[in-house]
Amino acid sequence: MKITEVRIKLMEDSSDRLRGFCSITFDDAFVIRDLKIIEGANGPFVAMPSRKLTGHCPNCGCKNHLRAGYCNQCGMKLKQPHVERGSDQRAKLYADIAHPINSECREQIQTRVIDEYHNEIEEAKRPGYRSKYDDYFTDAGEDYEHDDDHDSNSSNKDSMRQETTSESIERSEDSSKLKGPHSRSADASIHSDASRPRKFGEGIFDD
Repeated sequence: MKITEVRIKLMEDSSDRLRGFCSITFDDAFVIRDLKIIEGANGPFVAMPSRKLTGHCPNCGCKNHLRAGYCNQCGMKLKQPHVERGSDQRAKLYADIAHPINSECREQIQTRVIDEYHNEIEEAKRPGYRSKYDDYFTDAGEDYEHDDDHDSNSSNKDSMRQETTSESIERSEDSSKLKGPHSRSADASIHSDASRPRKFGEGIFDD
C-alpha cells in the first residue's frame, strides 16, 4: 500500500510531550486517524492509535482499566492484577488498534509522518493557517455525522455519546418491561373501546 496523504493537527501546548495528532490515507481509499506524534529522547516519533486495556470487576463484572483503584460501576476496591510487561519491562497498559506488522511499513509511516509534521510547523507560521485534520468528516458527506468542535472538546463529546447510548438502552429496556411485543397498552384499549359503536343496552350490567 502507498501512503497518499497525511494530515497533521498540531497541539498548542508545547509543554507536553504530545506534539500533535495525524491521519494517514492509504491508496486514496482507507484512512487511519488519531496517530500521535510524541517528542522522544531522540526526536519526535509516531505512536499508533490505541485503547486502554481493561479487566473485569470480580463483584459486578464491569470493565475497568487495569490501574483503576475502584470499580466504576459498583465502587468495589479492586486488587491490582498481574500486568503483562513488554520487552523493555514496562507495564503494558495499552493495545494498538491499528499497527504495521513489519519494520518496512513502520519505517514508511514514521518517515512520511515526521516529514509532514515538520512541514506543518512551517505552514502554521503563515497567516490564516488552518489544519485539514478534521476535513475528512466534511469529505465523507452526509452519511458521516460529526460535530465541528471535535478538536476542542473530543473527550467531553465521547462521554456525552456514551451517556446518550446508555440512556437509549435504558429507554429500550423500560419499554420492554412495560409491555410485551404483541400486547396493547391500556390507553390503546380504552381508545379502541371508546371509538367502537355500542349496541343499545350494552354495558349496563358490566362491573
